[in-house]
Amino acid sequence: MSTCTDSVVGDILSSWRYDISGISPEMRTDYEQHLATCKHCRARQRLHRAIDVVLISVSTLSIMAFLLALAVIHHIEPLRTAAVVMHLEHTQLVLTLQAAAILGLLASLVAWILVAIATPAPVFLTGVAIEQARVLQDRIPEELRIRIRA
Repeated sequence: MSTCTDSVVGDILSSWRYDISGISPEMRTDYEQHLATCKHCRARQRLHRAIDVVLISVSTLSIMAFLLALAVIHHIEPLRTAAVVMHLEHTQLVLTLQAAAILGLLASLVAWILVAIATPAPVFLTGVAIEQARVLQDRIPEELRIRIRA
C-alpha cells in the first residue's frame, strides 16, 4: 500500500473522513490539489465514499423492505393478527407483525436520516448524477438540444 505524500495534509483529511465538501472554496484548493496528486489519500477518499453510498443504499433497501412487509401484512388478514412473542426476563412482550414492521420501518428511517446527516453521501450522489446528466446531454444531437431549449 502506498503512503501519503504529505502526512500533515493527509492527517487533516483523514480526520475529516476525506470530506472537503463542507469547507469554503478558498480553503479547499490545497486539499483538492493534494487529493489530485496523492494516490494514498485519493484511494482512501474513494473507500470512504463507497462506504457512505453502501450505508445509504442498505438503509434505503431496508425502508423499502419494511414498506413491502407492511403492504403484505395489511392485505393478508391472518398476518395482521399474528403476534410475535418475546420473553424478556420476567415479562412477556407481545407485538403484532404489523407493529414489528412499523418499528422496523421507523428504525430504518432513523438510520437513513443519520447516514444522510453524518456522511457526504447525498452530496456525493448528487454530484455523480449531475456529472452523468452532463455526459448524457453531450450525447444529444445539436438539433434536439435547440428544440429542448426552446
